Amino acid sequence: MRGLRAQAVAARIGEIAPLTARFADQLPMGQDVEILPRVRRVLAEVGMSYVFSEDAPTLLPHASQLFLAREVLVRPSRWVWPRWIPTPARRFRTRQQVAFTEALRPIVRRRRSSGRLGDDMLGQMLRPSPHYGLLPEEAVLDTLPGITVATFETPSRAAGWILLHLARHPEAAGRVAAEAVSLPADPAATTSAHVGGLRYTQALVSEVLRLYPPSWLLTRRAPRRTQLADYTIDAGSTVLVCPYTAHRDAREFSEPDRFRPERWLDDSGSSAKPGVFLSFGTGPHGCEGAALAMAMLTLLTAQTARRYHLSEPPGPEPSYQVTTLEGLATVGLRLRATSRG
Repeated sequence: MRGLRAQAVAARIGEIAPLTARFADQLPMGQDVEILPRVRRVLAEVGMSYVFSEDAPTLLPHASQLFLAREVLVRPSRWVWPRWIPTPARRFRTRQQVAFTEALRPIVRRRRSSGRLGDDMLGQMLRPSPHYGLLPEEAVLDTLPGITVATFETPSRAAGWILLHLARHPEAAGRVAAEAVSLPADPAATTSAHVGGLRYTQALVSEVLRLYPPSWLLTRRAPRRTQLADYTIDAGSTVLVCPYTAHRDAREFSEPDRFRPERWLDDSGSSAKPGVFLSFGTGPHGCEGAALAMAMLTLLTAQTARRYHLSEPPGPEPSYQVTTLEGLATVGLRLRATSRG
């Protein structure tokens, strides 16, 4: 998708950075606060702004409700219902999907009728493609709800793990803070060159994604009969791939259970090998939003570490809950921020 390509994301870093900085701006000091809801609100603003620019405020409440509906579907239940039964959770999800679509429809029609398509991701979808021509209205409306929620759903889970590691590894957090000094005082002046200079921060983000991939289980369907090691996989079979365990394979990662961001800075690591790092999937079905997610997470990490020391308050560790799309989230994570001075 054109609007999610790395060069498209790089061109809009100056729009992304001020919104990710909002998380640090709004983080209260000296209080034990639950992190995930705060991260999700900010990253939802980033994702919505990236997709819809000036129309984002209209659609943000609907996207938040759609996110909630998706989470409700995976809450534990005493019963496992067939997919065709309209349970209350499924009806709720359908209502939110319809509400989002109906709020988006007049925006699509207004942009097309006025000819002012916009330079955001929606604008890119409304322009004719060399391969597919002009997308029908219903194709745009069917595609965007899922993409929109995905722009902040998975990154929010990842951000929880990243902030937890900043709290548990103060030396690494200090290196991120020192590197973040290079960022402009005005976040809107941030460019892709600034983000590219945050090499250790990107390494830390990648290392957390390796240890705690926000989607710990991927499903793929074999298009043809395939031999994999000593196993024969028949055509049409569903294959489960677990990045959580694959990333802890000592044949690919030395000291696989150790948090060591430096592994991403040397040339001897496995990060460049195809199919080894799976936090964004791999191959033709890899995550199209990987560049946007990395930009969001890198900037949020650098901006937070530059301003604060994070620490865990006394008490039980956060629970690790499986969420939508086989996500692994730090539910109940509470952290305390103090100024770096």
